[in-house]
Amino acid sequence: MFTRFYLAVAVILTVLAAPSRGQEQPVSAFLGELWPDAQAKGISRATFDTAMKGFAPDQRVIAATRRQPEYGKPVGDYVNAIVSKRRIADALLKGREWAKTFDLIEKKFQVERWVLLALWGMESDFGSEKDRWDVFRSLATLAYVKYRDPYFRNELFVAMRIMQDNRIAREKMVSSWAGAMGQTQFMPSNFVDYAIDFSGDGRADIWGNVPDVLASTANYLRKWKWNPALPWGFEVLVPDGFDYMRSRASFAEWRSLGVRRADGKAFPNSGQGILFFPSGAGGPGFIVTENFNVLKEYNNSDAYAVAVGHLADRIQGGDLIKTPWPRDDRQLSRDARVALQKRLAALGYKVNEFEGHIDFDLRDNIRIEQKKLGMVPDGTPTPALLEKLGVSPRL
Repeated sequence: MFTRFYLAVAVILTVLAAPSRGQEQPVSAFLGELWPDAQAKGISRATFDTAMKGFAPDQRVIAATRRQPEYGKPVGDYVNAIVSKRRIADALLKGREWAKTFDLIEKKFQVERWVLLALWGMESDFGSEKDRWDVFRSLATLAYVKYRDPYFRNELFVAMRIMQDNRIAREKMVSSWAGAMGQTQFMPSNFVDYAIDFSGDGRADIWGNVPDVLASTANYLRKWKWNPALPWGFEVLVPDGFDYMRSRASFAEWRSLGVRRADGKAFPNSGQGILFFPSGAGGPGFIVTENFNVLKEYNNSDAYAVAVGHLADRIQGGDLIKTPWPRDDRQLSRDARVALQKRLAALGYKVNEFEGHIDFDLRDNIRIEQKKLGMVPDGTPTPALLEKLGVSPRL
């Protein structure tokens, strides 16, 4: 799973397909260019040589850059696959097993156990899915082909510093194909920033120490301003004749507009919410809160955030999503989303990055274009919208 490796990036990164073999530089030249930058960041020659010993680009990593489960798949299929009965049952077992640890974490970090269980289950199936990739080879491969450059190059240096500082032994530096480590998948920089020793054994271990895993994840969410007074969001039903151009309002305003929660519960007493249709107005609609954006800091994917939020709800006994997901839902590929971003930029709209992430500001811009084109202005990027804007939806 492609997780939070892109979330700390504060600059616009260019989406590039992996270069052909003819474009790639010799490995020796790559290592020769890499070493001075590593040295400038305080990496010793011994550390560098240990990390990069025998390096050859991993073609499996290069292939994995083209496979993103959050893109191209219908949102309903993605969410339903994540929020399975088996995963909910396992979460409840883990919740009971680690109840005392969760009690302490909730008290210290003000992050609910349901969210932590959902992330834990999502990222490693509660630790049962083990990292099997060498973190240095994975990150170096991504740096070698300049995928999202310079992000992975910098993460490679951070991983070297972690090893150099004797925090993790070389043989234990294992990760996902993209360099995300441990049971809740921290990139090396996330490990440095958020991993903590909660068990009291003197070191932060996100691979095998469950208290450290859970507390580090809670620390991550807290640092990104998780609000324990709010849910991530909730399914809503809109009244007949609703103006789909309306996307942002206070909870009180949403009530006055006739929007109601699908589960029949009351809106929070105060706060703001954004109306969001992951698969268009013909599918489930949600009002999401600031906590939805915190989940997207963990993984910048709307489908991911909906899946984690819904899994957390179901773990604590919440309802199924009531509105059926559309059968004809065709989510855009990443390349198509980037093409849409470029088209919106050409039309004069502000686009913060060209990574294929359609944020809520861009969804409001999409609403404007949909209205001009006589479409339902629900803010959802679709193949039909791309065609009307003169962009091929087959990217």
